[in-house]
Amino acid sequence: MGSAGAEPQDKGASKDPEFLSTLERGLRVLKAFDEDHPEMTLSEVAAKTALPPAVARRCLITLVELGYIGQHERKFLLRPAVLTIGSAFSASMQIEQVVLPPLQSLRDQTGDSASLAVMSGTNILYVAHVSTDRRFRVAAGVGTRFPFHATSLGKALAANLPEHERAALLARAPFQRFTERTVTDAAALAERLALIAERGYDSALDELDYGIVSVAVPVFGRDRRVIASVNCSTSTTRISQDELVRTRLPLLRRAAGDIEAALKRWPALEASLRP
Repeated sequence: MGSAGAEPQDKGASKDPEFLSTLERGLRVLKAFDEDHPEMTLSEVAAKTALPPAVARRCLITLVELGYIGQHERKFLLRPAVLTIGSAFSASMQIEQVVLPPLQSLRDQTGDSASLAVMSGTNILYVAHVSTDRRFRVAAGVGTRFPFHATSLGKALAANLPEHERAALLARAPFQRFTERTVTDAAALAERLALIAERGYDSALDELDYGIVSVAVPVFGRDRRVIASVNCSTSTTRISQDELVRTRLPLLRRAAGDIEAALKRWPALEASLRP
């Protein structure tokens, strides 16, 4: 599944005189395609990106010429060349060497899926993910975005942000409700984040979808500012929430410590992950 929550569009003009609005619009068009919109007409792209049709058309034509977008009859679609953008990040930042080993160790020890995510607007963005053979109703993978408030990864991150950044997130409430257990109210979420900051982890049960339980801890940079979070997630048919927290939390904290230690040897990756 590509994303359970759309990334907010920033339609305001940048104050930087060197900001290229044409590049921003082109990237906006690329990001408009997702699991729910694999093919779109020109008018659909314009509507989804909030761009004038003439502007959307110029962006599409340029991206077609560059090989990132293809055209099938009247509809546009992504081409495999877009994968080079994401693969360049993974290769240049040494994700496989730095982040994947601790996540694979978590998966092997627990049988759970294990992930590392960063904050991206009001969403979390999966940067690394190691899955099991079990199938979830809500699938995740590298590049997946989910609203921060409905995930343990997101709340473990948000709870450790500087106060003004946390307040800015909460100001976006009320948030989307996915299940009856999703916390959508700003006051209730603020209380939850305060508890998470105190105990050092979050656990989510049936908050993004029913049947999913997870636990997450923050990952800190050398200056002790939060830069990411890691989690274990699995099906509620396998384990209770209390048992998950009891058995996985020590392993997660060890994995987070291993990643923090590795990041000290890869300062470029740490800088890249920072909010």
